[in-house]
Amino acid sequence: MTAKIGAITIGQSPRVDVLPDIMDILGEVEIVERGALDGLNFEDIQKFAPSDGDYVLVTRLKDGRSVQIAEKHILERMQLQINELASQGVDGILLLCTGEFPGFTCHKPLLYPQRLLQHFVAGAALDQTVGVLTPDARQVPQAARRWLENGQKTVFVEPANPYGNHEQIVKASMALKQQGAKLLVMDCIGYTRKMKAAVAEATGLPVVLPRTVAARAVAELFG
Repeated sequence: MTAKIGAITIGQSPRVDVLPDIMDILGEVEIVERGALDGLNFEDIQKFAPSDGDYVLVTRLKDGRSVQIAEKHILERMQLQINELASQGVDGILLLCTGEFPGFTCHKPLLYPQRLLQHFVAGAALDQTVGVLTPDARQVPQAARRWLENGQKTVFVEPANPYGNHEQIVKASMALKQQGAKLLVMDCIGYTRKMKAAVAEATGLPVVLPRTVAARAVAELFG
């Protein structure tokens, strides 16, 4: 029987930039998408912009624009989407974001890409210096803290928006290599497999991509 998997973005669905890129890994599953910002117009979403001290998230809207939002504004909306998907009989739910979130209530398996990513890197990096790409400069301090708390002894972070100039992603990756990074983490669901290939070719370093790490976890559980 084909598994039915819910996929929740912190932006707007459908995420045509994410799921088609990983369907070959996900395999024969039915995907039901939802977004925390579904049903809102751009003016409504602007009210969710982060203030000083907020946990900053960067996401994509249905029209392709990227926006910054404060996590606190979407937690309730995400829980409502989780509840709706669970009530529709999904076998599991995948969050399409690598941000840190509190534990949501869900009676189905709920996969957090940030947790999957951190455990994977902890097992693969050993004592190597880790370089992290994050979408926005405002996220650099929170990303550095999170990865140091994950057990990495030395971490460097550079901003590079996956929804912007792709040349900046390679440039930021080279900066991380020059700082001494031995393994690179593209810490956002928005980074694509094509971007990963470009970074790996330019730097010659191993590169970890969260969307494929998450997709392989889904395939392992439900494939």
